[in-house]
Amino acid sequence: MGKKYWLMKSDADVYSIDDLAAMPGQTDCWDGVRNYQARNFMRDEMQIGDQILFYHSGKAPAVAGTARVVKAGYPDHTAWDPQSNHFDPKSSPEKPAWYMVDIALEHRFKRPIPLKELRSTIGLESMMLLRKGMRLSVQPVTAEEFEIVVSVGRKAQ
Repeated sequence: MGKKYWLMKSDADVYSIDDLAAMPGQTDCWDGVRNYQARNFMRDEMQIGDQILFYHSGKAPAVAGTARVVKAGYPDHTAWDPQSNHFDPKSSPEKPAWYMVDIALEHRFKRPIPLKELRSTIGLESMMLLRKGMRLSVQPVTAEEFEIVVSVGRKAQ
C-alpha cells in the first residue's frame, strides 16, 4: 500500500497549526473526531508516513501547512472521559466507537492558502474540500492535489 494524502480540518480557535507547533516534538494526537466516515478513514486507512494538509476552518478558512501521520489509528480515549468535551457514553475501552491518529508538523506556510484561492487554483477543481456542502473533518486528497496546494504554499513564502 502506497502513501496516502489527507486534509484534516480544525477550527483555528480550537486547535491551530500553531498549537501543533507548540507541542513537544511538534507532535500530537488528532482526537475528538465524531463523524463515522472520518473515523473510518483514521481507523482503517491512515498509516504512518501519510501526508496531511492542515486546514483551518472557521472565520478564515485556509490551508495553514502540512503534517504527517506518525501513529496509525488507535482508540480515542477522550470518548471515555466524562470531563472531556469529546465524551461519548456509548464508547468504552472494551468497545471503542472512536479513533484517532498522531500527527507531526512538517511545514507551516508563512501565508495560509485561503479557501477562495484554492477554489481558483487550476488542478483543484475536483478536490473534495471544494464540493458544495462538504463538511467532513478528515478527507482524502489526491497526490496531485496535495502537491498543487504545497506548491501554492511554497510560492507564498
